[in-house]
Amino acid sequence: MASALGKPGATAEADDAVDEPTHEALEATGPRRSGYVAIVGKPNVGKSTLLNALVGQKISITSRKAQTTRHRITGMRTVGATQFVFVDTPGFQTRHGNALNRSLNKTVLGAVSDVDVVVFVVEAGHFNLADAKVLDLLPRNIPVLLVANKFDLVHRRAELAPWLRSMQERHPFAEFVPMSAKNPRDIRRFFAICEKHLPEQDWLFDADTLTDKSERFMAAEMIREKLFRLTGDELPYTSTVVIDQFVEEGRLKRIAATIVVERDGHKGMVIGDKGDKLKRIGTEARQELEKLWDCKVFLELWVKVKSGWADDEARVRSFGYE
Repeated sequence: MASALGKPGATAEADDAVDEPTHEALEATGPRRSGYVAIVGKPNVGKSTLLNALVGQKISITSRKAQTTRHRITGMRTVGATQFVFVDTPGFQTRHGNALNRSLNKTVLGAVSDVDVVVFVVEAGHFNLADAKVLDLLPRNIPVLLVANKFDLVHRRAELAPWLRSMQERHPFAEFVPMSAKNPRDIRRFFAICEKHLPEQDWLFDADTLTDKSERFMAAEMIREKLFRLTGDELPYTSTVVIDQFVEEGRLKRIAATIVVERDGHKGMVIGDKGDKLKRIGTEARQELEKLWDCKVFLELWVKVKSGWADDEARVRSFGYE
């Protein structure tokens, strides 16, 4: 297994001695490359944060609540002669075998079987049963990059050597990439490593394309992010958002959306005292969307109870899940 630090099993102390790829190096002329890169891992390991850092803009929602990502989110970044098409996936679900989780797992399996490179994200120095179940899904005929995320939180980096050896025994990883998604230097280094595994072919999208998801989809995702962030662990992860109306009037977008919960008690959590919680969800989502689209947004939110929707195959599909 090749290492981002220069040789298999190298420790992080050697990192400063390695020449860091610069923007100029990445932008050197040469044959065009492009391809799909799936980002996989257990729930809440940092996949969406990594995708946003790689794309250079927020296109995938994040929160401390596990299972935040529910769709296959595609984000593009063109660097020099290479176009990376990143596919963020839901964390593979090993609990709650309901219709929603079966849909999420189907999305993960579909993503890893139809890409050029797989990025397997784990927390540096850690590996548990949830990680192992994702690793078991990975194909042997596609290059897999082992990304040791949150590397900045590791205090005794020399202790990673035994962990890295154990990871090498679990899967024939093509590369080992210790990194922090918050470190621009690590992101640049990742591009230089990943591009070697993409085929030589013309770009798949325009150079300035960021995602293949619609604005309607992004609106629902941003509302859902604020919903989870502002309700914490009190609200079950099965709550979702449906866009009822999306109208563009010049530089104004009018959006009406419904937050769907499973119980009357959950509805009260979302609305809050005198509607304060719902108002804050709407305000923060509106501000996020205005920043994303650089325009004015009028956002109207409603809350409805639909008991048992996450166990109903037809309703799961009607809410936009595969």
